[in-house]
Amino acid sequence: MILTKRAYDPPQPGDGLRILVDRLWPRGITKEHLAIDDWIKDISPSTELRQWFAHEPAKWPHFVEKYSRELDENKACWEALLKKAQRHRVTLIYGAKDMEHNNAVALKQYLEAKQ
Repeated sequence: MILTKRAYDPPQPGDGLRILVDRLWPRGITKEHLAIDDWIKDISPSTELRQWFAHEPAKWPHFVEKYSRELDENKACWEALLKKAQRHRVTLIYGAKDMEHNNAVALKQYLEAKQ
């Protein structure tokens, strides 16, 4: 099972494995508060794609498409995560304010399609 959660929301026992999937550390959050099990920077969108998207909902469909292509080209970055998600509950942690249009949501959809 794959879930998504903002870095600013408190950790819960039901989160399972908490994995930060942003390239940048969330602002103002300590390591202790974030309580992550892993940080996979390479699974996040490229800097160029992240800057182009700029969390503009109108660009969402194109962002998902471009991010999926990046993931297709880097199977090694997500394969181990997918295996973990098939055995454990995994929560993808992200720092964005928009809970519907962010890389963790796009990554969740991508991984679920690969199961």
